[in-house]
Amino acid sequence: MPKINFFTEEVTYTLKHKTIIKKWIEATIVEEGFKLEELNFILCSDEYLLRINQDFLQHDDYTDVITFDNSEELKTIVGDIFISIERIKENAANFKSATLNELCRVIIHGTLHLLGYKDKTKKAKTLMTEKEDFYLAKLSLI
Repeated sequence: MPKINFFTEEVTYTLKHKTIIKKWIEATIVEEGFKLEELNFILCSDEYLLRINQDFLQHDDYTDVITFDNSEELKTIVGDIFISIERIKENAANFKSATLNELCRVIIHGTLHLLGYKDKTKKAKTLMTEKEDFYLAKLSLI
């Protein structure tokens, strides 16, 4: 079974450059000193992600990404990252960015959470954004 998988739930979306994106994610994980076991990205609808937010996190609001760390060993990545394609498209429009660029930002954001980065404080959020920018600069989708 592939280490990085992409699935869809309640949306129709075809991820372009999947092989390049998978290699980029894996390179990020290795560069951060972690071992990749399995990482699943579930691209879904707003409503699907809202239900996950309500059921598992007791939050009643829309979000673009939710990350679940299922690893049992230190420095090992096993996780599920749920991403709302509707939020991605709306954010891309708001930030005047391409949908794929915004999706890659959220993909790496979720991955960084699995690597131990947080975003609840201003200092942590600044570091998270710096790391996102650093790894996005390494992604070449030509």
